[in-house]
Amino acid sequence: MSPMPAKTIAITGTASGFGCLSVRRFAEAGWNVVATVRKEADLAVHAGLDRVRTLLLDVDDEDADLRFGDLARSRFGRLDALINNAGYFQSGPLEAVTMDQVHRQFQTNVFGLAALNKAVVPIFREQRSGVIVNVSSISADAGFPYTSVYQASKAAVAALTEGLHAELAEFGVQVKALHPGSMETKIFGKADRARDVPDDYTESWNTFASLNLVRSDPAVTAEVMFRMVTDGDPRKVHYYSGPDAEAVPRVKQLLGQDWYLEELTARNRGRATPLWNALMPTPARTPH
Repeated sequence: MSPMPAKTIAITGTASGFGCLSVRRFAEAGWNVVATVRKEADLAVHAGLDRVRTLLLDVDDEDADLRFGDLARSRFGRLDALINNAGYFQSGPLEAVTMDQVHRQFQTNVFGLAALNKAVVPIFREQRSGVIVNVSSISADAGFPYTSVYQASKAAVAALTEGLHAELAEFGVQVKALHPGSMETKIFGKADRARDVPDDYTESWNTFASLNLVRSDPAVTAEVMFRMVTDGDPRKVHYYSGPDAEAVPRVKQLLGQDWYLEELTARNRGRATPLWNALMPTPARTPH
């Protein structure tokens, strides 16, 4: 009997962070990986990994997104999973964010991601198997200031995922949302920040930023990505990575939404209560 061919996963946004780490995690586990990057300068980022084929993809290009399913499948002759990891972080008070910034945030984080889902759904539906992981964020659950546009885009990702989970379950296709907590990646350094921010916001924005300096090792998220694709659980939709992210839905359930938001608002202003500190762990520091 001939051995079963290795499974193939496509992962977007793999130039750095947990996208890059997940490529290595799957390749080392024996998977074939179709990895995408946005810049030609990053095409060699996975050099030395025999099971990896790296392609250029700008997820803002919806026509390219819609062709990507067949393109990814052609690289190894099959496609079994997709992780929609590509995205970026827009920050600042909504008052100072331009509508162009709002549209660009949704184009990358939501519309491009939706097109990539559309690209692989026919493949997975016809073969009656497949896993789609859409990367949302803990901010979609939490309610942080100065990230309103970003967290709105990630809440849309989570809602889209729930809808697709319901649509595709009968075909054996699993669709899941990942909510990472605060991670030590380049996403914050590459943020699209609001400009010409009124001085009224300066003190509270600086306070909020000072509360988010401890971040978890992104390898934690790469490991959760691997588990989401391989655990075979068709019922579970939402997964969380990092101790802070794992705690949010539990604390929200314990306190109820109104009390939770009251406690979170106090924390975001630098006035966390003893109750909040007792319930909410900090991210796990990245080892150095």
